[in-house]
Amino acid sequence: MIDILINIRQVIRRELKQMFARPLYLFASVGVMLLSTFFFITLMKRGSAEQIPIAVVDLDQTAISRRLSHEMQATSAVDIRLLTFSYQEARETMQQGEIYGIFVIPEGFYSDLVDFKRPQLHFYVTNAYTVGGNTAYKQMLTVANLVSGAFQREVLRKKGMTDDMIMQRIQPIAIEAHMIANPWNNYSVYLVSTILPGILGLICIMLTIFAIGYELKMQTSREWLSAAGGNYFVAILGKLIPYTLLYVILGFGCYGIMFGFAGFPVNGSHIRLLLGLILFIFAMESAGIILIGCLPTLRDAISVGALYSMLGFSLSGFTYPVSNMLPPVQALANLEPLRHYYLIYVNEALMAAPATDSIIPALSLCTFILLSLCVAPRLHRALVYQNYPLK
Repeated sequence: MIDILINIRQVIRRELKQMFARPLYLFASVGVMLLSTFFFITLMKRGSAEQIPIAVVDLDQTAISRRLSHEMQATSAVDIRLLTFSYQEARETMQQGEIYGIFVIPEGFYSDLVDFKRPQLHFYVTNAYTVGGNTAYKQMLTVANLVSGAFQREVLRKKGMTDDMIMQRIQPIAIEAHMIANPWNNYSVYLVSTILPGILGLICIMLTIFAIGYELKMQTSREWLSAAGGNYFVAILGKLIPYTLLYVILGFGCYGIMFGFAGFPVNGSHIRLLLGLILFIFAMESAGIILIGCLPTLRDAISVGALYSMLGFSLSGFTYPVSNMLPPVQALANLEPLRHYYLIYVNEALMAAPATDSIIPALSLCTFILLSLCVAPRLHRALVYQNYPLK
């Protein structure tokens, strides 16, 4: 036992020297994680995209049309960058990428409104930018509905109806919405809380593949095994301990920023959520071992690892529900550790579900650790014989 501990310490010392000798390791981990955290936390600091630039084409030029433009400008979601009388000018501005939507007030809007001729408001949005286009459309539609309701209210008031009677006519069904776990409708709570762990997982798998594959490429794997006393498991354990500690520190720091500084809600257990994050790190490292074990060539393993990690963002379920995917794709989603971490996050942070609901995702993450043992004989032979392509 003492010899094993000594060998682990020797491998750790050797790996720490390699880590600090190549700044790539620290930049690809600490640097990338810091930049990603700063970018995503500040990108949607208010919870959703705001001040989306749009254009208003006022062809009516009446008091009601100018009031309509003023009320739209007063909202925080859009910013009227162009107020013009020419649709052609607004269209050219959109084609140049300076605005995301065009709100057209037609000529004769006020007169048609007074004569009850149901004037039409026209919206034009660009779908080249999904968030900008959708946000602009949603806000323009909201303003149009408010204008319609305000006009109906004034007409009904002149007919002698009370405000309660008017609301029963305008909105016969009152909607009382209660948003579970995220009453602020903060998109960061859904997106950033999974994107940042996903980036951490990407770092884990890529650096794990590189750390092991580089030994094969430079033909130093026998020296690595010699430092471990010829024990494969001691060699893997000693090599991954420094990286694992680094990933855990980065993960906990990111956790503190999201759920402390940014104020993301945690309705369940912090401890279980942090344990899920640690299991996720282990699972991503194990996935890296599996890939470099199946493809003991640095170039091939890095390429497959990058593709595998990026698919995790799409298959995890935080952008599109897995239940609505095709059955083969649903099965493929279970091969992504990020999918299982996302389920733990939803159970613990958002839904405050019982601990039993997180057992299956946690066991699924542990399965990746067990699967990495299956490639141990193949990877061990690759480290010993070095009979794989070096490039």
